[in-house]
Amino acid sequence: MSTQNFVDYVKIFFRSGKGGAGSVHFIRTRLTARGGPDGGDGGRGGHVILRGNRHLWTLLHLKYTKHLHAQDGDIGRGQLMTGVSGEDVIVEVPLGTVAKNSETGETLLEILSHGEEKTLLEGGRGGLGNDHFKSPTHRTPRYAQPGEAGKEAWIILELKILADVGLVGFPNAGKSTLLSVVSAAKPAIGDYPFTTLTPNLGIVSYRDGRSFVMADIPGIIEGASEGKGLGLRFLRHIERNSVLLFMVPVDSDDIKKEYQILLNELGKYNPELLDKERVLALTKTDMIDAELAHEMEKDLPDVSHVFISSVSETGLQRLKVLLWTSLTRSIT
Repeated sequence: MSTQNFVDYVKIFFRSGKGGAGSVHFIRTRLTARGGPDGGDGGRGGHVILRGNRHLWTLLHLKYTKHLHAQDGDIGRGQLMTGVSGEDVIVEVPLGTVAKNSETGETLLEILSHGEEKTLLEGGRGGLGNDHFKSPTHRTPRYAQPGEAGKEAWIILELKILADVGLVGFPNAGKSTLLSVVSAAKPAIGDYPFTTLTPNLGIVSYRDGRSFVMADIPGIIEGASEGKGLGLRFLRHIERNSVLLFMVPVDSDDIKKEYQILLNELGKYNPELLDKERVLALTKTDMIDAELAHEMEKDLPDVSHVFISSVSETGLQRLKVLLWTSLTRSIT
């Protein structure tokens, strides 16, 4: 998916429908010239509803949408006829979409499963017709309720990608190359920083027909939690991942330090990320021999690790085993 086509943030003005007014009406027939009240209730205003759709991967279809209004409810009528409810506005969104109030930043709801529907803004209630206000002492009420006003707000929709495993590393750590080798995904790959400008997803086959989803997140740099580099724009996608795969090249000046910087950036952004299962992959190991790899193990962080090479495809099966084991632990 190209950078232009990946949209994970939109801001839209939503308004639910106004309730219809209740009716002031009296029974009038050939036989009854002055009958009692029979004014019906007004119809409900339309809701604004978000619905999950697993076939959507981005908010691109909403990129140029600035206003969405639900229909107002119809007025009540005589003979106790209730007005027609206003038509709801149903907005299809990808799984992992979060709705926030643009002014307060408050999270209003999130959509996590296909077909899940949640009401973002409720429509106004219809007003009661004059039939509700009759009494033994007041048989001809000449008033009814107006419809309740709808609700309106500027709402931010943010997408946080749903994936089992998230790849975490500095630019050029080999994340895109790994994803392209272990799945059918075809991310952009190049020997320069920020080759990956949008998250990429791939389905990784494990064994016995089982699989898991891996997400290549654009590279983190020191200070990303403060907005440097691609910063906060992509850090939020990591929140949805069950397991974090840290990737550090074996030719790094200080593997332990690089791992710690990545860990610190995640912790500054959201301390809860530090509670997730973690695996460390030492990449580009086709550049070293087995003896050097053995020596390097003595000074690695205290976390499950594996030496891999996406170019020679070594260590990838062991990596899948480690990731599957971590995934199993994360859901038990």
